Amino acid sequence: MEGKDLKLHYNIAEVAEMFGVAPTLLRYWEKEFPAQIHPRKSGRNVRTYTQADIDQIRLIYNLVKVRGMKLAAAREALRKNHSGEAQTAEVLDRLQALRAELQDIKRNLSALG
Repeated sequence: MEGKDLKLHYNIAEVAEMFGVAPTLLRYWEKEFPAQIHPRKSGRNVRTYTQADIDQIRLIYNLVKVRGMKLAAAREALRKNHSGEAQTAEVLDRLQALRAELQDIKRNLSALG
């Protein structure tokens, strides 16, 4: 996802692909979390997301998909402790990237031995 940081706006298909979810789920979350997700809509109702929207989606994804929270609990967690949730999501992203890198190293070492 680092290479995409240069873009200013992303369409719904791109954002859905980033998180491995269906575009319909993003539209649903948009209704369930209106304070967090508010993409810009063009005249043809085409949604475009900014990096800030994507960061909010990442928080929601972490709470709902990774931690398994119900939507009401996720809304409450965001309301009570937004900065703490953002830090937790960032740490989880970093740990997942590190895990993938370590797994690659392990595979490379196994191939050598």
